[in-house]
Amino acid sequence: MANVKTGDKVSWQSHGGTAEGKVTKKVTSKTHIKGHTVAATKDEPQFIVETDEGKKAAHKAEALTKR
Repeated sequence: MANVKTGDKVSWQSHGGTAEGKVTKKVTSKTHIKGHTVAATKDEPQFIVETDEGKKAAHKAEALTKR
């Protein structure tokens, strides 16, 4: 999904099944989240998503589905 933007409500596959939440930030450089390095670049951005429970993760656009 190439047209993901901040504020979009999305779903993605998680260890426990399908998770849902909101895109909170587009990342275009290397960053860290939950002890992991996110290898984002301008050409391959990743998106920080947050569930209603406040859990955060980073995903590539193709892993996200708009709701």
